[in-house]
Amino acid sequence: MLKIMLFGATGQVGQEIAAAAPMFPSVILLPQTRAQADLSAPGAAAEVIRRAAPDAVINAAAWTKVDQAESEPRAAFRINADAAGEIAAAARAVGARLVHLSTDYVFPGEGDTPLDESAPTGPVNVYGASKLEGEDCVRAVNPDAVILRTSWVYSAYGSNFVKTMLHLARTRAEIDVVSDQIGGPTPASAIAMACLVMATNTGGPSGLYHFQGAPAASWADFAKAIFAAASKPVRVNEIGTLAYPAPAPRPLYTVLSCNRILRDYGINQPDWRIDIARKIGEFDKKSR
Repeated sequence: MLKIMLFGATGQVGQEIAAAAPMFPSVILLPQTRAQADLSAPGAAAEVIRRAAPDAVINAAAWTKVDQAESEPRAAFRINADAAGEIAAAARAVGARLVHLSTDYVFPGEGDTPLDESAPTGPVNVYGASKLEGEDCVRAVNPDAVILRTSWVYSAYGSNFVKTMLHLARTRAEIDVVSDQIGGPTPASAIAMACLVMATNTGGPSGLYHFQGAPAASWADFAKAIFAAASKPVRVNEIGTLAYPAPAPRPLYTVLSCNRILRDYGINQPDWRIDIARKIGEFDKKSR
């Protein structure tokens, strides 16, 4: 049996990992919530790893409040960078394989061609900077770690764009949505499967990987697809980023090239349009 410790068990990806774990009969999942391992407390994560001595660790925990990170950078860096480094060091100390989740927000959002793993980084907000420092912390203490960058995560759990759009559709006939930010909506369920495949492949390659849904889309494109799948007669007014001011700047273009994860692990990009159409009833119910 393979013991996999999961940090971020109550998040979108964490809950999907718990749901998918039974599909891996050899896996014993050890989910960690904040009550069991408070990542804001130095050493807490390392202690639970030391005690359990898992075979693999998946770090799906993160400070994801992008705008709030601008006013609380210390909290964001503590969870996304310092704790990530502690988890990575502890995993290496017990000989556990590590899969660590990161984000497309490590990029500046310039250009118009898909970004591979060698593309220059340059985050434009605190959240992205904290996640990039987390990558650096992980690599510094655990060079055998797998770092998986993803983007625009959605699921039936927690707060996300899909659930927000479905909630707004109950009271609005039209909604303004940004159309000049281009990326890849990604189902948390697909990220969960990728994490489990990479964590259980103990002899698999390490390093940096990109993984996001396809095809590339703007937030406005995404919103239109959500309303169409849910049969909601909502008009989407396309606006520019400058017309929707937010505390944290957003990168404009973060389409990721996912060729490496396909080559090394046989993991294909999920078509988010098919996923939305299949799951829209569940999303709608949980957005109420």
